Amino acid sequence: TWRRLATVGVAGCALGLAGWAGLALVYGPDGELPRMGAFFGKMALLTFGGAYAVLPYVVQHAVEQYHWLDAGQMIDGLALGETTPGPLIMIVAFVGFVGGWTHALFGSDARFLAGMVAACVVTFFTFLPSFVFILAGGPLVESTRGDVRLTAPLTAISAAVVGVIASLAVFFGAHVFLDHGAPRWDAIAIGTAAAVALLRYRTGTIKTILACALAGLLLSYWHG
Repeated sequence: TWRRLATVGVAGCALGLAGWAGLALVYGPDGELPRMGAFFGKMALLTFGGAYAVLPYVVQHAVEQYHWLDAGQMIDGLALGETTPGPLIMIVAFVGFVGGWTHALFGSDARFLAGMVAACVVTFFTFLPSFVFILAGGPLVESTRGDVRLTAPLTAISAAVVGVIASLAVFFGAHVFLDHGAPRWDAIAIGTAAAVALLRYRTGTIKTILACALAGLLLSYWHG
């Protein structure tokens, strides 16, 4: 088991380093693609708790530090991720695509190609550590099931994850319910109705999302 852990771990690290070194060789260490690879690889290695716990970290860097996209586009990406099949963490591919398009990495005439390449780079570096962890550490994790020495710290970590998710809700709420400090009553009304439907009447998630999307679409035409 330990030999398998070491073999897969070394192979995964070599693959990741080779991929980043190739990007750095072509575009320079400070290029946007190597920067995306390094950031999302670090994000995948150092964060835990699922997509909702990871997204605040992504927002902080992708929106506020690297300016790959703005807050409105990030919210659009979250909405897209919630309404499409697959894990929510695939929103990182959206972040990469918009970042490649916005920065026109291959010139203004090849924005789509730049977006596709950036999305592939981001996806590769995001999921590589997960595959390494699963292939290398899966048997070890199963062997620790029921071990209080490991489950007790995970309980405290779970509480911290709840706080991180709450901070994400505050970030998105501030950009959805407020427009330059002024309340957006239409968004507040839709959000309140959705909360009542989910918590009081136990309406299905899909039905609620579709109803909110329809309401938002109607309001967009009304304001337009």
